[in-house]
Amino acid sequence: MGNPKAFLTVYRKEAGYRPKHERILDYGEVEQTLNTEDRLLQASRCMDCGVPFCQYGCPLGNKMPEWQDFIYKGNWKRAAHSLQSTNDFPEFTGRVCPAPCEKTCVLAIDDSPVTIRENEAAVMEHAYSEGHMKPQPPLERTGKRVAVIGSGPAGMAVANQLNKKGHMVTVFEKENSIGGLLRYGIPDFKLNKNIVQRRVELMKEEGVEFVTNTEVGKDIKSSELVAQFDAVCIAIGSQVPRNLSIEGRELEGVYYAMEYLTMQNKLIAGEMVPEEQLINAKGKNVLVIGGGDTGSDCIGTANRQGAANVIQIEILPKPKELKEVEHRWPIPFPVYLKTSSSHLEGSNRRWALNTKRFIGENGKLTGVELVEVEWGKDETGRMMLNETGNSETLKVDLVFLALGFVHPIQEGFLEEMEIIMNERKNIHTDELRKTSVDKVFAAGDCVSGQSLVVSSIAHARKTAEHIDQFLKS
Repeated sequence: MGNPKAFLTVYRKEAGYRPKHERILDYGEVEQTLNTEDRLLQASRCMDCGVPFCQYGCPLGNKMPEWQDFIYKGNWKRAAHSLQSTNDFPEFTGRVCPAPCEKTCVLAIDDSPVTIRENEAAVMEHAYSEGHMKPQPPLERTGKRVAVIGSGPAGMAVANQLNKKGHMVTVFEKENSIGGLLRYGIPDFKLNKNIVQRRVELMKEEGVEFVTNTEVGKDIKSSELVAQFDAVCIAIGSQVPRNLSIEGRELEGVYYAMEYLTMQNKLIAGEMVPEEQLINAKGKNVLVIGGGDTGSDCIGTANRQGAANVIQIEILPKPKELKEVEHRWPIPFPVYLKTSSSHLEGSNRRWALNTKRFIGENGKLTGVELVEVEWGKDETGRMMLNETGNSETLKVDLVFLALGFVHPIQEGFLEEMEIIMNERKNIHTDELRKTSVDKVFAAGDCVSGQSLVVSSIAHARKTAEHIDQFLKS
């Protein structure tokens, strides 16, 4: 390393967020950026450990010590090359990844890890602005054709990898634009869609073909794809949201979180949204059920729409602050209290509450009944909850269910192809990522179940390796 003792003299410095009173008035990215001098100093804090636990924590195995050193030396081009040798889209993960690498950084022992995620995003912005991100189409083509169904992070990564190996790749997307979850699920204030489109345009110039507004099984038969292409990869994600089947679920005003987030992203992009699908939280009392990132995204969106009040509830007990968690290192995903920029913009967070029923008048939501719960363990050690009997009724106008996703949509081309599913209704694949149908592979959340963007990319890269070997054989 250029400065092996910098971690002793340079303190962790985060870029932070734009002022709250400013950022809630728009959908621009909330995170700020450090100046170049500060960014070089932050990269210098990497200790070049004998055992880089950060690589162990990263699903992609990014070579953090290598590109931190390149940053410190001001060599942004080599830093970007190192990053992209293991990660297809660092400009995405540098914005939306929960950074398990930082949880496993040796400096995290002292709760002051290297700002790896921010450094990652900075590398790619320098690479783009300095003209290093030029199209690099393969020198030779194999003559093999691959169809990828779905253009989320997994689909894009499979396409990117197979295109670099010389195969002709066509990506089919049912929506109007490419990106899947990146485009329609993650709010613009976390990931500006120009960042996504910039990479899509680069992939186009490198030879990837994108076909939008085309739903496989409806606009084109899956049997046609299997017949026309040498291999097919399914990368449709885990699309079915977990429901809350209780009294009043059918009331107007109770929505899945992704209905809300997708609608808002389409509006910002200038896409047409049918009037019956419009959801506006302005002046309303909003309840978000679910304490994860998707719930946080609903809070940020509702605040920007001008909600009168936002409450987020979670059925689990309130977790500890990260510093209070025992034996937290080198665990990539410790359980701790996460506070996002959206939470800081205004919300009331509550824990250990179960939703009993939704209350309404004339078919419209007016309230919700909640009951307090306590968690314990049964004789086998399994976690179990008991209702304490303490209940309350809240006056709410909108409810968003942010309870995660259970499996891919079964109806449509998956049924048509007679794809075998596992016991959790995810696509079953063998060790080579093959499905039960000849020439058909699968990658990402539709196989693994709901996961992170970084995990989907890692899964997709491995699947692309297997598809490449299949085509070569």
